[in-house]
Amino acid sequence: MTLDLLRFTTAGSVDDGKSTLIGRLLYDTKQVFEDQLEHVAQASERRGGEGALDLALLTDGLRAEREQGITIDVAYRYFATPKRRFIIADCPGHQQYTRNMVTGASTADLSVILLDARKGVLEQSKRHAFISALLGIPHVVVAVNKMDLAEYSQARFDELALEFAEFAAKLGGGANLGSGADLTYIPMSALEGDNVVDRSQHMPWYEGPTLLELLEGVEVSYDHPYDTPARFPVQWVIRPATATDYRGYAGQLASGALRKGEEVIVLPGGERTKIKAIDTYDGELDEAMAPMSLTLRLEDELDVSRGELICRAAEAPTVSRELEADICWLHERPLRPGGRYAIKHTSRSANAVVDELRDCVDVHTLERVGAPAELGLNDIGRVRLRTSAPLSFDPYGENRRTGSFILIDEASNETVGAGLVAPVDG
Repeated sequence: MTLDLLRFTTAGSVDDGKSTLIGRLLYDTKQVFEDQLEHVAQASERRGGEGALDLALLTDGLRAEREQGITIDVAYRYFATPKRRFIIADCPGHQQYTRNMVTGASTADLSVILLDARKGVLEQSKRHAFISALLGIPHVVVAVNKMDLAEYSQARFDELALEFAEFAAKLGGGANLGSGADLTYIPMSALEGDNVVDRSQHMPWYEGPTLLELLEGVEVSYDHPYDTPARFPVQWVIRPATATDYRGYAGQLASGALRKGEEVIVLPGGERTKIKAIDTYDGELDEAMAPMSLTLRLEDELDVSRGELICRAAEAPTVSRELEADICWLHERPLRPGGRYAIKHTSRSANAVVDELRDCVDVHTLERVGAPAELGLNDIGRVRLRTSAPLSFDPYGENRRTGSFILIDEASNETVGAGLVAPVDG
């Protein structure tokens, strides 16, 4: 039997204990090899650990991370229990590395946001919570960590849970943490292992699940392919030299399902045809479902190239050279009106101009304030873009794959922005 998979991310402010929490999960679920433990023990001794294992070293793999005691890049870890498989994205807490948190959280089903029981809800905790909401992560665990340093106080836990709940209730206008996400609060000590894998003996007043119990039991609902519009971005046109009459369009089915013989439309041009065949590595199929990689053959000889999108005519996305999106800005050089960038959306590339900065999110008040002069590093704002070629897109809340894109600086080829398409009426 194949176990189902849960992708989750850890986030929060610096020194809240994210790497230690993941190290504790791996250690207490017996996922660490003996040679790894020996290596961590030696590294802990060099850092003055006095015989205690520094479990954060299991995830902080970069030399700069170990030297500074911080997480810089997103660290992915894999483990499994008898009930479920997991992929963890350990995201940085420092503000200057917020862009890496966006990357790590983009595919997550659940977000663990850590709070230091002594410090409470900090600005970076709020920023990560807002990004989790903006990305539409359906389950959020608020882990009040370092309870051992707060004397395992129920009053302190209740105080912080209330503070975060009041904060989350304000999230709206494109972020649904307050109303659309499932929120769970867990008091814990990653250092001591309280309520991570094993139930704490120091907090008998807490009757909820441990973190592992919640991770194993949370229901992850995936849209059934038949309930989701089919989206097939063409990645490659296949015309083998040995088969002159073969023309196939290869790619990954981003969402939905397609069947042999059904009528489809090719966007942005709008030509209609029918699916002649669905080819895969294992042979020809009558039907394909996301996220399968496949090659479509069409009944008509159409001029279809990389970047075009095949779907059903009745379920077509928006096709336009103009769109509004929430941009998470990832570069020190700010985004300004009139800025020109390359845009990568599914398999399609084009050029984009920033027509207008509509607003910017104030992380303190969680309100969209008036149009700013620019978006700086880690800012989030609503932007209106105009592209050199039409894009076929859905709102991000309806389809993550066709509702997201990146902006690229053409001079340096660096990714400078991550975009989430806003609803057409937004």
